[in-house]
Amino acid sequence: QLQLVESGGGLVQPGGSLRLSCAASGFTLDTYVIGWFRQAPGKERERVSCMSSSSGGWRNYVDSVKGRFTISRDNAKNTAYLQMNSLKPEDTAVYYCAARASFRGSLCTPYGMDYWGKGTLVTVSS
Repeated sequence: QLQLVESGGGLVQPGGSLRLSCAASGFTLDTYVIGWFRQAPGKERERVSCMSSSSGGWRNYVDSVKGRFTISRDNAKNTAYLQMNSLKPEDTAVYYCAARASFRGSLCTPYGMDYWGKGTLVTVSS
């Protein structure tokens, strides 16, 4: 069964850190574009960060998280990560990881991914 499972969400105070994990099963992540997306209540799902397959070498971030969040992958563990530092209340959302086969191109949008996890809730509040 092909699936992505996120973990690592929770409640954190402003200024704190969390590391989200995205474990893949049924396929290997190293040939996939990986994306982290988030959706806050009443808002559309937005792209947070994407990275290429292992052979690509690019990463990008939405402006609001640049310098605070870092996307990475561990191919040996078939897992992707999103390290989130200096968290702000406006980062509160359900965070989803997603993957797109790299042979289909590097598009990384909420509408172009092949597989999605079910999400993990991040709440930043004092």
